[in-house]
Amino acid sequence: MFEVRKPLLWCDPVAVAAGLAKETWPLAMVAGAGAPQKHGGRWSFVACAPDKQAVIPLSDEAFTALDHTDWCDGPVVGLVSYDAGARQATGMREPVWPDLILARYPAWLAFDHLEQQVWACGWAHSHALAQDHAGMAEGWMAKALRPDLPAPPSMDFVTEAEPQAYCDAVAEVVRRIGEGELFQANIARAWHGQLWPQADPFDVFLRLSEQRGAAYGAWWGAGDYALVSNSPELFLSCDLKTRRIETRPIKGTSARYEDPVQDATSAKALTDSLKDRAENLMIVDLMRNDLGRVAEVGSVTVERLFELESHPTVHHLTSVVSASLKQGFGWGDIVRATFPPGSITGAPKHQAMKVIAELEPSRGAWCGTLFVHGMAHRDHVSASVLIRSASFERRVGHWHWRAQAGAGITADSNPQAELAETDAKISALYEALFGARATGATD
Repeated sequence: MFEVRKPLLWCDPVAVAAGLAKETWPLAMVAGAGAPQKHGGRWSFVACAPDKQAVIPLSDEAFTALDHTDWCDGPVVGLVSYDAGARQATGMREPVWPDLILARYPAWLAFDHLEQQVWACGWAHSHALAQDHAGMAEGWMAKALRPDLPAPPSMDFVTEAEPQAYCDAVAEVVRRIGEGELFQANIARAWHGQLWPQADPFDVFLRLSEQRGAAYGAWWGAGDYALVSNSPELFLSCDLKTRRIETRPIKGTSARYEDPVQDATSAKALTDSLKDRAENLMIVDLMRNDLGRVAEVGSVTVERLFELESHPTVHHLTSVVSASLKQGFGWGDIVRATFPPGSITGAPKHQAMKVIAELEPSRGAWCGTLFVHGMAHRDHVSASVLIRSASFERRVGHWHWRAQAGAGITADSNPQAELAETDAKISALYEALFGARATGATD
């Protein structure tokens, strides 16, 4: 296979994505959206018109697809649903989202925020065709546009359960922790709604990009499905050449405030919180165990612990765990060993997923993972945790959406405090969809 990369002058990736919004299977994975230096990583990607795509609705073989040569080589984007990974513990549940969505993009634009450099990229079986694909990607730059900020696109914002029901679920988990059944579980609330007839999921992405850029922002149109993500959390990154794997679990959250003194107080309370540190440490230990299944013996390392990260609406505690991938293992093996992410299940993971299934309906895309393979570099894979995300499905010509927000429940969790945490976490999506900040119940 051949790959061609042509350097171009800098352009805002969101503007380029706006120019491609009506193309086939459009994609934008944006580091930090409007403020990557503040909120995000190094690379953003924009693409459309994949030469191969697959939607696998419900299958015990979904993870096997990741090993197929069509999907483990070349520039591939994939979305694995939470339920596809949790089924090992929960058994079959009502399907609300495909297990796996995959697309291979032979032409794409890579935006290096560190160097302020854009690369028009092409991939193909011949050098000449790879050059043609890179030329196609270069042509997309001329379509860049600065759209006006769209109006709130959702007709409604409906909670799927009353706040008291969530508090009761939290209390139930606390009781079961006290009885020794588990140590921690991430329990979520859900909301749903429908977009106005003239609106599109890309409108939600634009509003998030303008107001609440996150480290792993994304918009993906996959036929009658779409995803908008404002995730701050890296699930996994892997360099298949150097064999380095990294995960950055987030556990521990406090709200942001406009008043600097109040905001600093909130951040300090988080870093001093024994409950949040314990919550984070349990998931770090879980991820160490998961990585150990595919890592060289002795290579799993906790590089950072309880590091404060401040995002537009919340403060988080983040830790970093790394390892060296065993020889003979690939991306599919890593996903099978570690998915779903420990930060959104609990500990022990298997039992936590069972408890979650008892207290929540199927999660779908939320808390799954969105990954990109071979776009930053040929051997590099990066995957986010799909928190702060909304999934969309077009039914009878109308876009319907669903979004969730959860909190890690431990022995000393307070139901009202956990309810308030979910309100803080959903607030950016609420504003992007409905136009007013969520406070308390959001019917």
